[in-house]
Parts: sequence; structure tokens; C-alpha cells
Amino acid sequence: MSTDIHHYKFDEAVPGDELEQTLLLSVLAVESLHGETRVRLDGRFCLRAKDRECTIDAGTPVGRDLNRIFAGFISREFGPASFRVRRIDEFPQTKEKTA
Repeated sequence: MSTDIHHYKFDEAVPGDELEQTLLLSVLAVESLHGETRVRLDGRFCLRAKDRECTIDAGTPVGRDLNRIFAGFISREFGPASFRVRRIDEFPQTKEKTA
């Protein structure tokens, strides 16, 4: 089964607060492309900074752009070996930093 939900897991050397800042910068970049309202309506992501995990639903054009920008930023900032990404079937249930 094909899915567009991407789950990122980061090494312990990656600071959770910097990870959060990188995700927020990625969201701002996507807002520049699609507008704030469209990102609020079509963007779905979840960050668990203390666990160094991030999930992005890339099932919409907004989500695809967010996923691409975030992947580029984290690879450049933390190095391509600092994280692993895999596709998952379901979006995690959480109340922390979900949009």
C-alpha cells in the first residue's frame, strides 16, 4: 500500500529546539509558495522535539512542498546521516505541535 506520510527520526546529537526552528522555517517557506491559509487548511505535520521525531503528510501539494523543503533544510543543517525517514500508514495521534 502506498502512503504519503513521512516519519523522520533524528540522531540524539540533533538538538530538539533547532529541529523545531527548522520545521518552522520550512512552514514559512511553504507559506510563501501557497499562502498562510492554504498551509493551515492543507498542511499536516507533527513534531515531537523531545523524541526527535517529525511526521509530515505529503498527500497534498502543500504537504509535498513542506516535505521537500524540510528534507532539504535538515540534510543541509544536520547532515544527511543525522536522520532516517520512512513512509508510514497512519498519522500519529498527538497533541504536541500538530497543524
